[in-house]
Amino acid sequence: MGIRIIKLPDVGEGVAEAEVVEWHVQVGQSVLEDQVLAAVMTDKATVEIPSPVAGKVLALGAEIGGVLAVGAELVRLEVAGEGDSEVAAAPREAVPPAAPTRPVAMPTPEPERAAPSMPVATTRTPAGPPRAAGEKPLASPAVRRRAREVGVDLRQVRGSGPAGRIGHEDLDAFLRGASGPAKAATRGANTDVETVKVIGLRRRIAQKMADAKRRVAHFSYVEEVDVTALEELRASLNARQDTTRLTLMPFLMLALVKAVAAFPDMNALYDDEGETIERHGGVHIGIATQTSAGLMVPVVRHCEARDLWDCAAEVRRLAEAARENRASRAELTGSTITITSLGALGGIVTTPVVNRPEVAIIGVNKQVVRPVWRDSQFVPRTMMNLSSSFDHRVIDGYVAAQFVQRIKALLETPATIFMES
Repeated sequence: MGIRIIKLPDVGEGVAEAEVVEWHVQVGQSVLEDQVLAAVMTDKATVEIPSPVAGKVLALGAEIGGVLAVGAELVRLEVAGEGDSEVAAAPREAVPPAAPTRPVAMPTPEPERAAPSMPVATTRTPAGPPRAAGEKPLASPAVRRRAREVGVDLRQVRGSGPAGRIGHEDLDAFLRGASGPAKAATRGANTDVETVKVIGLRRRIAQKMADAKRRVAHFSYVEEVDVTALEELRASLNARQDTTRLTLMPFLMLALVKAVAAFPDMNALYDDEGETIERHGGVHIGIATQTSAGLMVPVVRHCEARDLWDCAAEVRRLAEAARENRASRAELTGSTITITSLGALGGIVTTPVVNRPEVAIIGVNKQVVRPVWRDSQFVPRTMMNLSSSFDHRVIDGYVAAQFVQRIKALLETPATIFMES
């Protein structure tokens, strides 16, 4: 018998690392050749890693949510014959992104032999007396807040962390042995604390949003739009056909196509490292879509070549693919400008985050019917706000205002959306 180390392979597109989002095997389990060992994620694509050999799992290279460099140890196997060789498995074709998986506790290896294994975290037991009088206890804000809620003085709690740092487990241990006012204060109180590891798509979203806020000079512009005529047109068109039902979205997409023709810098990508603006002739609109796994942005390509119903059908197809985790990498990349909408939950105003390296994002807020002063009287009108954000490094405020006003004019007189420029 020998040891065989399976390394994380190059999963393509020049990536240097990948996150483990799901284990299909556990320590002590026998695996067959070509059996899937794990699923790893890189840039919203999930790839399955099969085993190139049969053997028995001795150790896993990371916990769920751990990030491994290409070439790092993924799985250690006990195999028949000679070992001492390292191989990289061939990744399978990328599959749609999976919902974040809750970490699963793996059983310990069978005690047959001392097999190489990964370090395992151990639980520390608080030891020693509480800190000296006047010494400030070390604890995270969450631990301090919980201690205040249950009436515990952290100066009386022994900490098991580095330099006596107090964790939730230390507070739990103190409460189990507490008496008097502190214990009485916990009666009927829910002191449960759940720690959820941020992994998979949710981690990617967090990284992308943080990067966008850090690197883009955001500013927002909000304008109200009278969509009464547009809603009347939409209802009339829907009543005349039984195929794809029209929402506001395809009208806004076609209005956006017309608007960016007059403002080409809006339909562009900004390379802040190379300091170049890449203007695109094709209008590839990203549609921010909420899924069970998190926010995705499928892309409707070449909207300038589509009609109203074609836009509506493609939005519906891509949204369903994203929500069912069937959207491909190609369908989730390549946008040049983005529309985001919370539908009926759209609120009055939002401040959407620019989908870097794009320079503009158009946010749709909810529609409300309210009285509007027109022709010397108040009349009921269907009103809606557009909340848009821009990268101020590329787009000046005055230009952004002109751009939104152009969209407003098109939506308020919807016939002009379909007129040749």
